[in-house]
Amino acid sequence: MIYHPLIDFRDDLSYYDGSLEVKVRSSAFDMLPPRIYRALKKFGNDIALARRKRGLTIAMMTERLGVAKQTYQRIEKGDPAVSMGIYAMAIFVLGLGDKPFDLADPSRDEQGILLDIERTPKRVRIKTEPTSR
Repeated sequence: MIYHPLIDFRDDLSYYDGSLEVKVRSSAFDMLPPRIYRALKKFGNDIALARRKRGLTIAMMTERLGVAKQTYQRIEKGDPAVSMGIYAMAIFVLGLGDKPFDLADPSRDEQGILLDIERTPKRVRIKTEPTSR
């Protein structure tokens, strides 16, 4: 079976060069810190548990998400190559709310708030316009 890297992302991506199948592995997977990798795996397991608690089958989820069965199974494994939009749709379909989308909310960014406070000028001066003669 021949896969195109723009169509089917997997751990071992493949493409056809005209004569033989060539295996390609994205360096993005290798660059993931172990902590992020574990968090994605947990996220996938949590989605699988939420689906089972709601009595939904994988077939039902794939139909509601509009994705292939393999893609949905990769979601439940926490595959980092699955698009963020598909993960977002899974959260929506399961009724898990909008909380994951508040992660980067500027009002919750403690480090950003501290940096803003440090950058706030101590004095504010009114700029005067040069007078023309």
